[in-house]
Amino acid sequence: MTDVAQPLPDARARRNVTVLVAAQALLGAQMPMIFTIGGLAGQSLAPNPCWATLPLSLIVLGSMLSAAPLAGLMQRFGRRTGFILGTGGGAAGGAIGALGLVQGSFPLFLAGSFLTGIYLSAQGFYRFAAADTATGDFQPKAISYVLAGGLAAAVIGPQLVKVTAESMVVPFLGTYLTVIAINLAGPLLFLFLDIPTPPRRDPAHHHGRRRSELLRDPAIAVAIICAMVSYALMNLVMTSTPLAVVGCGFETGTAADIVTAHVLAMYVPSFFTGHLIARYGARTIVALGLAILAAAGGVALTGVEIEQFLVALVLLGIGWNFGFIGATAMLAQSHGPEERGVVQGMNDLIVFGGVTVASLASGGLMNCSGGSAEQGWIAVNLAMVPFLALAGGALIWLAMRPRAEG
Repeated sequence: MTDVAQPLPDARARRNVTVLVAAQALLGAQMPMIFTIGGLAGQSLAPNPCWATLPLSLIVLGSMLSAAPLAGLMQRFGRRTGFILGTGGGAAGGAIGALGLVQGSFPLFLAGSFLTGIYLSAQGFYRFAAADTATGDFQPKAISYVLAGGLAAAVIGPQLVKVTAESMVVPFLGTYLTVIAINLAGPLLFLFLDIPTPPRRDPAHHHGRRRSELLRDPAIAVAIICAMVSYALMNLVMTSTPLAVVGCGFETGTAADIVTAHVLAMYVPSFFTGHLIARYGARTIVALGLAILAAAGGVALTGVEIEQFLVALVLLGIGWNFGFIGATAMLAQSHGPEERGVVQGMNDLIVFGGVTVASLASGGLMNCSGGSAEQGWIAVNLAMVPFLALAGGALIWLAMRPRAEG
């Protein structure tokens, strides 16, 4: 009898992970580009310096408001449709943002930023898509590998900023034109994605829990809180970093290098975060992530030299990685397939709601809470404390709950 070759375990999942890693690397490069220069461009256009980071806040607001509709769309028509729509939002946002720069119009620049949020929301679903066709222990690894694609984005994005930021008469215009080009490659890439569309719900039967029931599930609630705090605090500090670096007398290129180191730190751990989650559990890795975020704030408070900015931002990236990937794994394990669209849309709505508040607060804390960039930087990092306490307390409560109920 001839031996028949058996397909590799999770063969479809591995193919999809490859596509999503490429998307995270190529399309994802636009986000470090925009977050490096968005605050600086906003500062040049805004009538009030306190509004410098408002463009970045509107990106996150657009992402928050897009999350639930995109989740519903992907539940009905599949991941590919939602991801292609996301690249359309990114291209439109880049085009309107470029027009705003040419015309010196802050409102137009804000409108482009809002549309860019559609892409950011779609990118947030890459991690969930990685888990859709994965089984068992490969689920957290798939999530982790996809986020590791951001490693290439961390290098490509800020380096493109260096090449394009001053390449035209209008500052930053070349960067936004490059963002448009990047998004145009997206639809071709997603043609290779192979994720089945979830089965349609039978309206005559109830499938899954209602939103209120899902939010009362302790595992889901704590996962959402930890994801929100990890992402919001990372965004709070990262958004104000270019303003702080330039405000303390360093060059835009230096700020881009620090952002590069930060984004590398966000994604390099992804090569082993999934293995750590499989071995030690998602809750343990989330707790470690929160502790590292606290350490980042502590280092930032020690001073405003290049080394202190660099170490603080590297720790910030690692803390985000452990906290956010761990919380995503917790969430993926806490609901059934029929609840996927509702849970993931609700999660990203809440997470990016918190990120929106954080990015709005970032500009105000940085530019309007003291007389200098150094005082603003201190205010930004002190603002982390209550939210770390919230997430840490929620995680402790979840860990103690089985004993209490027993």
